[in-house]
Amino acid sequence: MARRLIFTAPRQIGFEDYDDPPLGPEEVRVRTLYSGISAGTELTAYRGTNPYVHKRWDPKRRLFLADAAPSTPYPLRGWGYEEVGEVVEAGSAAGDLPPGTRVFGVWSHTTHAVLSAAYLRPRQLPEGLDPLLGIFSRIGSIALNGVHDARIRLGETVAVFGLGALGQIVAQMARASGALVIGVDLHPARLELARRLGTPVTLDARAVKVAEAIKDLTGGRGADVCLEVTGSTQALNEAIRAAAYSARVVAMGFFQGEAQGLRLGEEFHHNRINLVCSQISGPDPELKYRWDDVRQAQTAIRLQHEGVLNLRPLVTHVRPFEEAAALFEALDQTPEQVVQAVLEFPQP
Repeated sequence: MARRLIFTAPRQIGFEDYDDPPLGPEEVRVRTLYSGISAGTELTAYRGTNPYVHKRWDPKRRLFLADAAPSTPYPLRGWGYEEVGEVVEAGSAAGDLPPGTRVFGVWSHTTHAVLSAAYLRPRQLPEGLDPLLGIFSRIGSIALNGVHDARIRLGETVAVFGLGALGQIVAQMARASGALVIGVDLHPARLELARRLGTPVTLDARAVKVAEAIKDLTGGRGADVCLEVTGSTQALNEAIRAAAYSARVVAMGFFQGEAQGLRLGEEFHHNRINLVCSQISGPDPELKYRWDDVRQAQTAIRLQHEGVLNLRPLVTHVRPFEEAAALFEALDQTPEQVVQAVLEFPQP
């Protein structure tokens, strides 16, 4: 018997037992070790603000329709996309993934999952890597996709707006790409964490006028690239203000509802800003023939294994699976105290 987490209603967590299905010859049964909670898209489903829960997505026309039944009404199943686990059983044609093999991927907040061997073969954890770090394969991919969308060049100044888990990874990747990184956030603890992990310049958005400060730091030019990683339209507006003339602003956040505080008739218009949306379902069009999901995830893991990324300090909360409700509530109500939250699953 397996057990999974469901959202029974907005801000309501439940659990559901279900029969663990039999294995096919090309399948593998995995016991989950850890599952990270996304503070972005996943929290929109928890809160009930995600457009899929109150509108219908028409995939053919790629439109959200307000006058139709929602695509995914409550209860919501299948959420969770930062998993790491251990093979406990392999099908007759999957003997190259024996019990004990540690793997990473996306299979939701559930105690066990049956996955194809073809999916897991390229998603094995490197020998010696702390298995907890496997949760970063997906959010690391999202960060990498955003950095690729930013098209950073050696020596450029890059401002990262928002230093939650995703923003911290983006800042480390931008620095590894050769940029001078400026980190921006409202919360002192996140700013301090970014400095401790190598971001050389940080700005407290409550204490300074961020765009003016970045202009001062760059001799009046502005940042060559700004990455908005908060999902706040006010932060997006400030990122646009802080960008240099004809510079690029990458919007990585999942903005909810109508835009507030976004003034597109000001710096966006007069400074000819290139505003790019970054979304994990689609890489930069120039890269789509070389960068797929597998390569992104493998790279997020490899960069940790090689020491390029230091992500273990981002994990601020690890709680048992059965205490998931408290962890979601903490992310929702006190986000300034949580960077990366992780569910730990019971072991035999």
